[in-house]
Formats: sequence, C-alpha cells, structure tokens
Amino acid sequence: MTRILRRLSPSEATGLRTGARHSLAELYRPADLVVLGLGVMIGAGIFSIAGRQAATTAGPGVILSFMIAGIACLLACMCYAELSSTMPTSGSAYTFTYVIFGEVWAWIIGWALILELQFAVAVVARAWATITVRAISNFGVRVPDEQLVGDALVLVILVLLAGVVALSARVGLRALWVMVSAKLLAIGAVIVVGLPHIHVANFGDFHVPPKTLPTPPATVLEVLFGQSQVFGWFGIFAAASAIAFAYIGFDVVATAAEETVNAPKAMPKGMIRSLVIATIIYIAVALVMVGMVSYTKISVEDPLSSAFRAVGVDWMAHVIDVGAVLGLSTVILVLIVGQTRVLFSMARDGLIPGRLAAVSRRYHTPSWVTLVIGFVAIVLAEFVPVLTMQELVVIGTLFAFAFVAAGVIVMRRRMPYLERGFTVPLSPLLPALSLVATLWLMVNLRVVTWAWFALWMAFGLLVYLVYGRRHSLLARPRDPVEPARGRHRR
Repeated sequence: MTRILRRLSPSEATGLRTGARHSLAELYRPADLVVLGLGVMIGAGIFSIAGRQAATTAGPGVILSFMIAGIACLLACMCYAELSSTMPTSGSAYTFTYVIFGEVWAWIIGWALILELQFAVAVVARAWATITVRAISNFGVRVPDEQLVGDALVLVILVLLAGVVALSARVGLRALWVMVSAKLLAIGAVIVVGLPHIHVANFGDFHVPPKTLPTPPATVLEVLFGQSQVFGWFGIFAAASAIAFAYIGFDVVATAAEETVNAPKAMPKGMIRSLVIATIIYIAVALVMVGMVSYTKISVEDPLSSAFRAVGVDWMAHVIDVGAVLGLSTVILVLIVGQTRVLFSMARDGLIPGRLAAVSRRYHTPSWVTLVIGFVAIVLAEFVPVLTMQELVVIGTLFAFAFVAAGVIVMRRRMPYLERGFTVPLSPLLPALSLVATLWLMVNLRVVTWAWFALWMAFGLLVYLVYGRRHSLLARPRDPVEPARGRHRR
C-alpha cells in the first residue's frame, strides 16, 4: 500500500529530473494561453448548443443556463489556476494528484485524461469531417460519396495537425493564432448581423413551465428522481450541465504550463481570461440565437443557420459553416498538444514506456508521442463509432476536475509553505463549491457512460499494477549525487 501511495515531491514535480533530453522549451506568454484556451473551448458547438438546449430543455432560460455553467466552470478554472501556478508542469491534473494524493491516484487521473483527450481528438475529427462535407455541399459542390470523403478528410486533418504539433510547437502556435482569429471574425459577424433581428418578446420571462417526459430515465439524476423533466428551473440547470461541457477545455491549457514564460503568474491569467472571454462570447451568440427566433420554432438540426434563413439572411449560413470548420480545426490542434504533454509527463515519470518522453533534438518537441497519439486517433475515428461515445470524454474531464478541487483544499493544509502565483479566494469554500458543481455535472451523465467509465478505469488499474508500479521512477534506487535526479526550479 505504501508503494502505490508514494508521493512525488513538489521540487521534483517542477523541475527536470531526467535530464535535458526530457525538457521542453518555454514558448507561451499570457496572450498565447488565451488563444490556446479559445482554440479549444470555442468549437462548432457555439453555433448550435444554444438553439438545441433552448428548443429541447430550457427555453429562453438557456441564457441563465449559460451564466450558471460559466460560474461553475470558473470555480474549477480557479482551482486549476492555483495548482498550475504552484506546480507549473506539463502533467496538469495528473502531476497535481501525484504530489498531493499519491502515485496510484495520479495514475487513475492520468488514465482518465487519456480517455478524455484521446477520444476527444477522434470525436472532434469525425465531427469536423461531417461538418466540412456539409459545408462543401452548401457551397453547391456535389459530394459523390459522403462517407468515403468524410473518411478521407478525417485522415487528412489528423495527419496534418499531428504533423504540425510534432514538427514545431512554434509553427503550431502561429497556425493557432491565424485560425482562432478567423473563427472569431466569423462569430463576430454572427453577433453583428444578428443583433438587428432580435425581438425582445422572444425572451419572454426566461422561464417556461416544466414538462415531464414519458421517456425512461437515462442519467444518474433521472434514475434517482425516477423521471425525466425539461423546462422550468430543472430544465435550466439540466441545460447548464450540457452547456458546461462546451466550456471544458481550459484544463488543457494547464498542460502548457511547463512551456510558459513566468508560468506562476502567466498561467492563472491565461486560463481565467480565456474562460471569461469564451463565456461572454457564448452568451452573446445565445442572445442572438434565442432573440431572433422563438424557442418553439428553433430547428434542432441546424439552429443558427435556420434562424438566419428565417429572417432573410441566407448568406450567413456560409459564414457559420466556415466558422464551424475553423472552430473544430483549432480544437483538434489544442487537444493533440494537451494529450501529448500528459503522456509525455507520465512517460517521464516511468509509468508508461520512457521512449514516449523523448524530445526531438531537431524540433524540440515530444515528436514520438505526438505521432503515436495521431495514429491512435486515426484508428479510433475511422473504425470506432466515436460520435456515440462523446460522454466518455466528459466524464474523464469531470473526474479530473473533482480531484483538482479537492487537491486545492488538501494542499493548503499539507503544504502551506509552497509559493503560489495565484490563490483561490475564500478557500476552502470556493474549492468545495467547485467539487459540488462537478459532482452535479457528473450525475447528469447517463448510467451507461458511468458503466463504460468504470470498465476503463478497472482496466487502467490493472495496467498500473502490471507495468506502472514496477517501472515508476520513484521505485528506482536514487543516487543523491546524480544531477539528473534533481529537478531545478526555473
């Protein structure tokens, strides 16, 4: 039991204990972190989630849902900001857990992050291909075999973006700036063009009488209450749970901490600013969406484009298509970066094969692990029905959120002496509220998702007992005079 609960010391977590071959160059500044966050948090969903949730779950109260979701995610973001400012390392929640709770819990979180990020890359790539095919068709180009073209597009986008991440972090950052700027222009056009067509009457009083559905309970919460309900306050909070999933991504920014200049100060600024900006943008688009068309007339299949067609602005559908394609492109890019850094950290700690922690001398990136991630993503996206497994991405993320929130409370007590670049105010109250909000989001997931997640974690624990526990760097004899064993602070 002692071996699996051994903890990494904070000094080892924030230095390079395995030599220069495993170090990453500092690249990101606060503005880059904001772009990184916007790149992953704002995808194609910004053009659809408000309309779908308004039509099916919350009515015009979906505006309140966006605000509630933003507050819940801000609590989690502040917890990440404190731990990232204290331990600026590429492992994010995995490394935080290693230091605070011990090795076996770190492995469990790392395994959950692998589920989150690897599946997310495949899911988003498949969604990107579907939307790209639709956009091509909307421009009047005939697509002979949509399935075949979609498969080819998945291969192209994953090879291209994995190659960019593997060859140069700096080139990837420049590409991200260009694509994020372009999609923000598309979103800006949606807001500016849509504002004159808003009818205040469509907002009503932001509350629609609740309605009980005849469908059998599917989520944990519905099973507990014995029924499915939409609209009313229950619907507003249920929609907030779905919307919070759109904000998820700021945690990926934390994986860039080791490559960030003056990370203790820059990480909190970049993460919190990106989330606040993303929340404002989502709310602005939601106001336009709900304001243009009554929630009872919103098309669930294509809400925003159909809303613009309803007010006579057909050409905006093309802008939305371009914005959606760009939006998902940046999400894929940032997810590959995040997954690369998590696996890189786990390999550097010896819990997975050490070769995955090798940094290319020529490109100064963990190229080998990036190519492995790209290959696995291609296999998943091409041969697994990943679009039906999106909730597995969410539950892996929320599992890490819970440990980070608890970690802030525990670390304040165990290690009050550590220097923090940012501290969560009103601790332990706000971290505790973050933990409660995370648990609320988790019980809004389907029971079948929990079952698949339990199987994944059980398999992961077996992998740890067979391989990780024996090969962990902490299990190896230590030589106090060996310089590579001691990490240095930046």
